[in-house]
Amino acid sequence: MALDQIENETSPDREMGFLDHLEELRKRLFYGAFFIVTSGIGMFLSKDWLFNVVLFGPRNMDFITFRAWCQLSEWVGAGEALCVKSINYELINTTMLGNFSTHILVSFIAGFIVAFPFVFWQSWLFIRPALKDSERASARGIGFSSSLLFFVGVAFGYYVIAPLSLQFLGNYELGDVQSRISVMSYMKTVASITLASGLIFQLPVIVYFLSKAGLITPEILQTYRRHALVGILIVSALITPPDVTSQVMVSLPVLVLYEASVVISRRVQRKRSNA
Repeated sequence: MALDQIENETSPDREMGFLDHLEELRKRLFYGAFFIVTSGIGMFLSKDWLFNVVLFGPRNMDFITFRAWCQLSEWVGAGEALCVKSINYELINTTMLGNFSTHILVSFIAGFIVAFPFVFWQSWLFIRPALKDSERASARGIGFSSSLLFFVGVAFGYYVIAPLSLQFLGNYELGDVQSRISVMSYMKTVASITLASGLIFQLPVIVYFLSKAGLITPEILQTYRRHALVGILIVSALITPPDVTSQVMVSLPVLVLYEASVVISRRVQRKRSNA
C-alpha cells in the first residue's frame, strides 16, 4: 500500500492539486518575467539602435514605407501625390525625467516583443498538462504559428499603421499652431500601435483554444460575423488615425484572420466529433 502511494505521488501523470497548479503558475510567470526583463535590459543597452534606427525610422523621409508609397504613386500614374516630401512635426522633451522614462518604457515594450515566443512557450507549458495526448498532438506547432503571427502583426503595425498615423497626426494643422510633440507621446504612439497589431494577429490562436474548450463554434463565428465586422472597424479606428484609408488597411488583414479563424474552429469541431 505504501509503495502504491509513493508511485502515485511521484508519477508524472498524477493529477495536480490546487497548490500544485499555483506553484506551476508561479514558476511560469517567473520565467516569463525573466525573459521579458532580460530582453528589456538588452534593448535598454542598445539605445542608439533602438531609437535612432527603429523608433525614429518613421520620422525619416527615406523610410522604406515612404519610398514604397512614392513608387506606388508613380506606378499608378499619380506622380508624387503619395510621396512624403517633409516631416513637419518636432519632438521635444519637457520634463527632467522625460527621456529616461521614455527609454525605460520603450525598452520594456521592446523586451516583451522580443521575448514573446518564450512567454508564449511558458504559457503553453502551463496549459499543456491539462490536455489529452490527442489534443497535444493536434496543437503541435502552435508556438511557431503564434510567434509567426505575432511578428507579422508587429511588422504590419510598424511598417504600415505607424507611418500613416504619424504622418496624419503629426502634420494635422489647426490654425497657425505648430506641432511640437513630446517624445513620450511619440514613443507611446509607435509602441502601442506596433504591440496592439501583434496582439490582434493572435486572433486565430485565441479562437483555436476557445474552440478546443467548446466555448466557440464555427456557427457562432458565422452568426456574429457582422458584429465582428463592426468590432474590427471600431478597433481599427482606435489604433489608427481617423481616416478611411488607414482603417481599411488595418481592417482587411484582420477580416482575413477572422475568416481563417472560422476555418480553424470548424477543423477543431470536426476533430472533436471524430474523437
